[in-house]
Amino acid sequence: MGFSGFTAPGWFLLLLVVAALAVGYVWSLRRRRRDTLRFSNLELLDRVAPRSQGWSKHVPVALLGVSLVLLTVALAGPTAEQRVPRNRATVMLTMDVSLSMMAEDVRPSRLAAAKQAAKEFADKLTSGINLGLVSFAGTATVMVPPTRDRTKVKQAIDSLRLSEATATGDGIKASMMAIQSFGRMVGGAQGAPPARIVLMADGGQTIPRSPTAPRGAYTQARAAKQAHVPISTISFGTRYGTIRIQGERQPVEVDDEAMRRIAELSGGEFHKAASAEQLRRVYDTLGKQIGYEVKRTDASKSWLALGTLVAIVAVGMSLFLRQRLP
Repeated sequence: MGFSGFTAPGWFLLLLVVAALAVGYVWSLRRRRRDTLRFSNLELLDRVAPRSQGWSKHVPVALLGVSLVLLTVALAGPTAEQRVPRNRATVMLTMDVSLSMMAEDVRPSRLAAAKQAAKEFADKLTSGINLGLVSFAGTATVMVPPTRDRTKVKQAIDSLRLSEATATGDGIKASMMAIQSFGRMVGGAQGAPPARIVLMADGGQTIPRSPTAPRGAYTQARAAKQAHVPISTISFGTRYGTIRIQGERQPVEVDDEAMRRIAELSGGEFHKAASAEQLRRVYDTLGKQIGYEVKRTDASKSWLALGTLVAIVAVGMSLFLRQRLP
């Protein structure tokens, strides 16, 4: 029964008619009472007149008035905000597969937990979303171009393998190229579908060293914003992660600040996940944000139905109380 706006508010002028009817009803009651008091023998009138029904005789009229108000609201075209599945959009899932992802601060490992959560994310996305996959370590690879075939994406996620170095900027650039290529292919008269990059990584880039270099993550994030492609970043891991390389333990602390900055520069959102459960929750939130859009939809049906039901009750009570509707 909620509403957030009306498509034809001019119909509310009918409420003036409803108000006039209410005033007329009150006036007719007072006139009837005044005419009754003209009888000289009030004692005789009290004997022959039927017993008054009190306030209950006014209930049908009141319900009829409420029904008219409800039906007027329905005619005014109330609308409500409603989440509806997107029928066209592109999402590039961009996953870090550098050696730091072998850390076991997230059980069974960062990569294993990331794979499972990513596959669940793919399953929960609405059918109108074209999902692609990019992996990056020292270089970036488009594993799957945007597609609605979720099985293909999940198989590619299962095939992810670790490699050396972290070129986050290359991962963003590869995702952008896949989005633009797909947009040109399916754009048509409607233009390219809206797109978003979901970037999941656990640390700062190592290639190149500076994120503001031409290949750097910050530079590519700015380019994504210019192309109207926001990046939702997921900083995955803890401060205590370590990996063993050539028999020695090396810390692989997650770089939250770098991931936050990438999101800000691209116009996207930053998310933090320090466990597999938190990662699943983040992906679930992203799935709801990306897979649905808020639209104003017609909300008049419920007002029309309630107004009709109230009118039926008014007529029924009038017959039950043996009264005529005015």
